[in-house]
Amino acid sequence: MTKQKSQILSFGGVFLATIFLFSSLFRITSSYFKATPDVLVENECEETVIILDAGHGGEDGGATGTNGVLEKDLNLTLCHDLAAFLRLAGYTVVETRTEDRLLYPEGTKKGHKKQGDLTGRLRFTGQYENCVLISIHMNTFPDQSCEGVQVWYSQNHPTSEELARTVQNNVATLLQSNNHRRIKAATSGIYLLRHAKVPAILIECGFLSTPADCERLCDPDYRRSLMLALFAGICEKVPV
Repeated sequence: MTKQKSQILSFGGVFLATIFLFSSLFRITSSYFKATPDVLVENECEETVIILDAGHGGEDGGATGTNGVLEKDLNLTLCHDLAAFLRLAGYTVVETRTEDRLLYPEGTKKGHKKQGDLTGRLRFTGQYENCVLISIHMNTFPDQSCEGVQVWYSQNHPTSEELARTVQNNVATLLQSNNHRRIKAATSGIYLLRHAKVPAILIECGFLSTPADCERLCDPDYRRSLMLALFAGICEKVPV
């Protein structure tokens, strides 16, 4: 086992125990105290729903890694693990997709499937009064020195930016000490964040175009550590 992998596994074990303790304390204290002003749900009487969106799927593979891995598969695996851990911590989680498929309606004509898929994903945010949208993606860029997590946020809800900052900071603190990337406001090209009316962020989990980053993202141990860092950021801002 390499030294790097040993360090990752050690981090994961200790952090798992810490997070479970944190989650238990949070559930106990939240029944006695009101939510702090900077949490994401305004009405504490309503259940918070976390919508996890695994980007791409089906015939849309997304980015292709330097080793041939498809973004759609990594997105789905990471979302599945993150959803399971959030549920263990007491969160209500809805996944936009749990299979290798796009979300356009049956019978959608060619040329309209991508828009139908995006509309289908966005529709989840209208089904719950208090929800948070977290979309998982992988990055790509011609410069192979680029690596690490990058979080984008929707400008349509005032708390999206703070959630993005908290997630980005947790990743840098717990896993990627050399990651000095700043969060970014979503451009018009990010459909979900442009149209979502609820707190919403999109997490680019790494660069599949960078060989070293791509290999890390294909490593289940590294992916688990990344999932835990994302989980910590979510827990800090989203009440159970």
